[in-house]
Amino acid sequence: MAGPTILVLDVGSSSTRAIFFDSAAQSIPGAVTQIPLKFTTTVDGGAVIDAPTLFTKVVESIDQLLRSHPNLASQVVAVASDSFVGNVLGVDKDYQAVTPVYTYADTRNAQDVTKIREELGADGAEAAHQRTATVLHTSYVPARLRWLQRTEPALYKKVEHWITFGEYFLWRLFAKRGTSFSVASWSGMLNFRSLEWDKDWLNFLGLRESQLSPLTDIDTPLTGLKSPWAERWEPLKKVPWFPTIGDGAAANIGSGCDSPERIALTLGTTGAMRVVLDPATIKNIPQGVWCYRVDRNRSLLGGATTEGGNLFSWMRQTLQLGSKEAVEKELTTMAPAAHGLTVLPFVAGERAPGWNENAKASINGITLNTKPVEIVQAGLEAVAYRFAIIYRRIAEHLPPSPTRQIVVGGGSMLSSPAWTQVFADVLGEPLITLLEKENTSRGLALLALERLGLIQSTSDLAPEMGRVFQPNMKNHEIHGQALAKQVDFYNHIIT
Repeated sequence: MAGPTILVLDVGSSSTRAIFFDSAAQSIPGAVTQIPLKFTTTVDGGAVIDAPTLFTKVVESIDQLLRSHPNLASQVVAVASDSFVGNVLGVDKDYQAVTPVYTYADTRNAQDVTKIREELGADGAEAAHQRTATVLHTSYVPARLRWLQRTEPALYKKVEHWITFGEYFLWRLFAKRGTSFSVASWSGMLNFRSLEWDKDWLNFLGLRESQLSPLTDIDTPLTGLKSPWAERWEPLKKVPWFPTIGDGAAANIGSGCDSPERIALTLGTTGAMRVVLDPATIKNIPQGVWCYRVDRNRSLLGGATTEGGNLFSWMRQTLQLGSKEAVEKELTTMAPAAHGLTVLPFVAGERAPGWNENAKASINGITLNTKPVEIVQAGLEAVAYRFAIIYRRIAEHLPPSPTRQIVVGGGSMLSSPAWTQVFADVLGEPLITLLEKENTSRGLALLALERLGLIQSTSDLAPEMGRVFQPNMKNHEIHGQALAKQVDFYNHIIT
């Protein structure tokens, strides 16, 4: 196959993959290697992974891809990477890992989130939200470091630098420090306006700025692999390696949602709603949502939920409803919110919009006449209601409704047309299904092609779209009333 290729490294929470993309941002058939990953979890909420082990797996994925496709390897013009963000590890002065990689899923610092909120007070917490565009939560660095200071002070003192896995990986290859604005924004430590490490958090945690990495952007690649990597990967030794970015940022770009007119709604095991905006247009960060960075000129406003396909799967299994196909067929015939149930769908705690680490799932309104499938329907509607709240909060930053498009993807959404229709009715907007399967990796390829000047903009190459779900506005009104009941139930139950 002639023409330039992009090597994409996608370091996810369940696997690491190396993929070749062509100059049209299309993955090349068969040119992919995938190696499974698994976090080490503990009963008290721990979720970590060993940094050297993860490094070895990423290296192995590159090795396999280059060996199996030497012709494509010889045409590589850039390497781009993303990682599961919301991770941090401590290294010594020689960049040897002192701690494991603490992941976004590690909740052992929940007590420290509560304590920091008490120390800052409501006004201080909101001020931090406006500075960093992130909320106080277990997945961010401030509470993570406070927890380590409290529980493992000897280990904490051994750390010279606090970095992410993407930085650790590139340091091993180039011996150069640096982190992208994108990854830094997911730490909760980056000042959203100035694109500097937030001085208030540095002072609060007793950190020196030099303990965090120098900040850079995706237009400042690394070049010149050091030994032994230059000899091991001959085709890659002189090409630019772009700084690692956040997986959510890459997914938006790969979904074709790279402007304010297109909002990405993804529903897999969990969910997220995100829109790319000019950061200069955002005067205030709406309550309960975050705003990360794609790069210095593009921000990513939205929210993520812990609930999604995990709730659907749990309900089907627990209520013993049979096959997913049978449930889907029945759901398509049911009237909206006619079951009389109100559900809080927090089977795995709550992220946006309320960010309550102690939230639990609840069902109100069950009677002797309640059918199991009605509980499932109410649960699916409940997830959509949480997204409706996020959507309302970001709507003030979006163009007028007639020019908006909501692009939906993710296995849970695309495998259930009934659920997709519920979302369209709840949001009161048309939903366009996304047929592209490699959203995150494709986004990396697009950003690399843009930086190389091979395309003018990431919007030049549109992804493949599918069916459009039009909202039923009568159903929208019914769901609006049910959403109000859910909000009231939330305010009484969740404290």
